[in-house]
Amino acid sequence: MSGSTALWDWPEGVARHVLPEVDSTNAEAARLAPHLTQPTWILALRQTAGRARRGRSWQGIPGNFSATLVMRPTGSPQDAALRSFVSALALHEALGVVIGPAASLALKWPNDVLLNGGKVAGILLESLGGGRAVSHLAIGIGVNLAGTPDLAGMEPTTAPPVSVAGETGLTLPPEEFLTYLAAAFARWEAQLATFGFGPIRTAWLARAARIGQTITARTMTETIEGRFETIDDTGALVLATAQGRRAVPAADVYF
Repeated sequence: MSGSTALWDWPEGVARHVLPEVDSTNAEAARLAPHLTQPTWILALRQTAGRARRGRSWQGIPGNFSATLVMRPTGSPQDAALRSFVSALALHEALGVVIGPAASLALKWPNDVLLNGGKVAGILLESLGGGRAVSHLAIGIGVNLAGTPDLAGMEPTTAPPVSVAGETGLTLPPEEFLTYLAAAFARWEAQLATFGFGPIRTAWLARAARIGQTITARTMTETIEGRFETIDDTGALVLATAQGRRAVPAADVYF
């Protein structure tokens, strides 16, 4: 495995907690947030009630990665939401260094990472606080390192789940992957803090799945089909549809 230099050391000023078992790392983040004085990663070796987007459950499989970074973001709730792109880039980088140059990785808007066309990782952001302020941000990340969830109940048009072990034969302890991910996240977060969203947006688009192709975006109220053109400076998906150009701030995307 490559990447065993200081570039991948644990980032300074960031704490970590490794728990044998917890209901949900995002729930644990909410409980711990008022007492934390620095960004903190919470890794669970077993989750009993993991959560995904829109209230869906996230199946826990032994050997898979389930962790949450809880931090105090600056700026508006919209600024805080940009950490989904920071997280996706960090995941892409960490998986790339772990798997090596043979990795076929891509980013699926809004918050998935694909390996060989299948979903290998997902991101869930939850904010703590109200109104115009976000007191803490919990960034939940799940990675199929060892195995994949049951396909029962999944829609056939979503990217099928894959695992690092299944696609590459590589086995990696979650604790080791956390170090790679935390180091990568710290670097991309520093880019955002120093240069703003512009370079993050450019880097994300360079790794985006199906850009220039026709995709389907399903919101809570409608289904929109169009050519995936870009993401805008808020992170919204921009589609060229038969009715004109549409910016979609939140949706599930299907290929």
